[in-house]
Amino acid sequence: MAREVRRRRTFAIISHPDAGKSTMTEALALHARMISEAGAIHGKAGRKSTVSDWMEMEKARGISVSSTALQFNYTPSGSPAAPPDDPDATYVINLVDTPGHADFSEDTYRVLTAVDAAVMLIDAAKGLEPQTLKLFQVCRHRGIPVITVINKWDRPGQTPLELIDEITERIGLIPTPLLLPVGIAGDFRGLLDRRTGEYVAFTRTAGGAKIAPEEIMDADAASAREGGEWESALEESELLSEMGQDHDQEMFLAGQTSPMIFASAMLNFGVRQLLEALVALAPAPSGRASVSGDVRVPTDPFSAVVFKVQAGMDTSHRDRLAFMRIVSGEFERGMVVTHAQTGKPFATKYAQAVFGRDRSTVDRAYPGDVVGLVNAMTLAPGDSLFTGPKVQFPPIPSFAPEHFSSLRATTADKYKQFRKGMDQLDSEGVVQVLRNDLRGDMAPVLAAVGPMQFEVVTARLKSEFNVDTVIEGLGYSLARRTDEASAAELNRQRGVEVFTRTDGALLALFSDKWRLQFVEKEHPELTLDPLVAAAD
Repeated sequence: MAREVRRRRTFAIISHPDAGKSTMTEALALHARMISEAGAIHGKAGRKSTVSDWMEMEKARGISVSSTALQFNYTPSGSPAAPPDDPDATYVINLVDTPGHADFSEDTYRVLTAVDAAVMLIDAAKGLEPQTLKLFQVCRHRGIPVITVINKWDRPGQTPLELIDEITERIGLIPTPLLLPVGIAGDFRGLLDRRTGEYVAFTRTAGGAKIAPEEIMDADAASAREGGEWESALEESELLSEMGQDHDQEMFLAGQTSPMIFASAMLNFGVRQLLEALVALAPAPSGRASVSGDVRVPTDPFSAVVFKVQAGMDTSHRDRLAFMRIVSGEFERGMVVTHAQTGKPFATKYAQAVFGRDRSTVDRAYPGDVVGLVNAMTLAPGDSLFTGPKVQFPPIPSFAPEHFSSLRATTADKYKQFRKGMDQLDSEGVVQVLRNDLRGDMAPVLAAVGPMQFEVVTARLKSEFNVDTVIEGLGYSLARRTDEASAAELNRQRGVEVFTRTDGALLALFSDKWRLQFVEKEHPELTLDPLVAAAD
């Protein structure tokens, strides 16, 4: 068990939209030899979509709108980045590709409850962007160590020192580059390995579809080949060392520093170096605190937390997968576990590992692994499963919605499918579904962090349930949690409407913040509690 835990690495890739996140996910899978040829950026004629983006909407728009789990093995090359205690070990990589768009930040937050480390991808030209900052704050709050990758170095952009200074000044995280680029942004020749002083020179492949060949050479050979570009990289490395910006494992795990790598996911430059940094530096699975404050450690009896539910991945079976992150113990397919939220037994007969849209049966899994449970109709994000002594992990909070729309089927004869589809999407957490007696079930109100979530709902209702729908925006902009005692008075107020969310919570919707302030002033006795904001 201890060895299996040591060789697990479970991490998420986070970034602002269009920083190359899905392309990097595919490049990592390519270097682990799980695929023979990488896809490329979506939306370009004749190019494949990435393996991690399986929804038609994702392929058409070139964005990730849903998190995707990928599991693969990786054996380090024996380079200085490989773990010194076991350089020949094969590691099990559990990678979760997250949505980059801010409208899907709730899905990304769920993923970050299930990982031990994060790779923060930054566009070399754009630097830190708003969504990157928000996601980093979530990592800091949860104590998740971060490896920084400056992506798209094959395109014009800022200098390494400019990017390092920006990260230090804006988020207080000290970058400690493991490798520095040789050649300015837009002229990516290779990497200076600061730990060995060697030069890693890359050779491009057609379209970046194959692993880029590497040539390792010593400093003299590098100087002779690259001249001033090599000397500039050496000078930058020496300057960083003088400033104390060399890797320190304890400071990294404490969230004070971030190992940094420069790369081009599109060209597959720097991807192997990232993989080896992950297995060498990212932490293995560790304990997780329960709602009672006790910590469930990996060697304890089996426990897991569900962080995502997804249907529609297999159009031929229309089944539903609940993704669980194993926290402790050994999982065996077919074992009967207890669902903490209901106290009822749950059979795990159909358990699968996921690689994008493809699946394979899982007979055994260990802490850190992500396993999909098929047709887990009773499970929802945040639920806990266990054997032995009872354990329940903290729930995953719902974000405060900021956009509200009503939804109805275009024809009454599709109501049964419409209701089934809405129940499915609600249970997945795609949107929050609100109802009240006045509006009824024929036209539920959808509440979302961002408007693109509504597009996902209508697209999936059409593709998975063959239901055409009409969506209409409502004049509300914020929500507050309330109670039964306050509901009657709130419903009498202009610009206010009270709904019941599927989990039983009562939400009062307000037209704007001034209406909220007026009600709070006139009726201080009413319960109006803020919800968790996406920015928090």
